Amino acid sequence: MTLTLAATPLGNPGDAGTRLKEAIEGASIVAAEDSRKFHRLCKDLELNFKGRVISFFEGNEEERTSEILTILNAGSSVLVVSDAGMPTISDPGYRLMRAAISQGIPVSVIPGPSAVTMAIALSGLPTDRFVFEGFSPRTKGARQKFFENLRNEERPMIWFEAPHRLADALEDAVAVFGEDRLGAICREMTKRYEETIRAPLGQLLKWSQSNEVLGEITMVIEGAPTNASEVTAAGIVARVKEYETAGMDRKSAIAAVAEEFSLPKRAVFTAMVESKSTSKITT
Repeated sequence: MTLTLAATPLGNPGDAGTRLKEAIEGASIVAAEDSRKFHRLCKDLELNFKGRVISFFEGNEEERTSEILTILNAGSSVLVVSDAGMPTISDPGYRLMRAAISQGIPVSVIPGPSAVTMAIALSGLPTDRFVFEGFSPRTKGARQKFFENLRNEERPMIWFEAPHRLADALEDAVAVFGEDRLGAICREMTKRYEETIRAPLGQLLKWSQSNEVLGEITMVIEGAPTNASEVTAAGIVARVKEYETAGMDRKSAIAAVAEEFSLPKRAVFTAMVESKSTSKITT
């Protein structure tokens, strides 16, 4: 009785390791995000899988978690695979793993391909520290807040992006981080049309607007400069004016900037009154 999570190739079957192949051939029950893709993987790897496949994706994760726990507690082992990469990383599996651990069920992980670590390596940006943010929100307002919360993040940032929303996401990213912040679009990694575009955000935005974007996208953006949370009075004034240009009244704009930079509203108000000041206000 063991719950095993196994990483699968991002696209190139040649990335499958011996442990994954042995685990698939020896499994009697596999919980797969997409059964068709799992069977295609078996065919690509020339594996003879004769076990049972359970559909296990975001829409039925809660229901299937209960079912799989019942199977495990009855003494059977279950192998969990997602469409690509490691289960639980923006894919189903986290709740199941947590529940299995809480019930004392033995768990195991077969490591392997990861879009997150591959993208940060391809980006050419520092790899000693980074943050992974999953998928960006679908709606513009939520996506803008998503980036605003990362405005002063000093570590490189990685997130997954839908190809049809890439240009919109980059437009929002430019508005928050500026067009000169370095970034990378990692597309179709390990697949036939793999492509990495490395450039400042402004250029990445233009690329996304002038090219047909297809396939799986992983984005990487350079972190903010050290002590980016230190802002000048002029920077505060400029930010208030940005909000006003977007339609906010002065009072609301001051409140928004105060919250954004974790400053007292009085400090922002003073900066507006003394708009020619060059003194620094430190958070």
